[in-house]
Amino acid sequence: MTEMSKTKLKAHMLEVFREIERSGEPVIVTDRGKPTLRIEPIHKRRSVEEVFGHLRGKVHFIGDPNEPTTEEWEDR
Repeated sequence: MTEMSKTKLKAHMLEVFREIERSGEPVIVTDRGKPTLRIEPIHKRRSVEEVFGHLRGKVHFIGDPNEPTTEEWEDR
């Protein structure tokens, strides 16, 4: 993650924005050496199918995944 001062950002803002869009890496903007802003690209939300589709038919779960286990309900 890159850090830069507000002054440097102001002087090179369009270039910085293009680099963030290209690389996907956020930039931390500092004011007198202290981090004040984080600039990062907005990522498109992916569907469940896009994230886990490659696992379809490869993962087998026995039982009901929504059923609580006894360990979850024990007093601690």
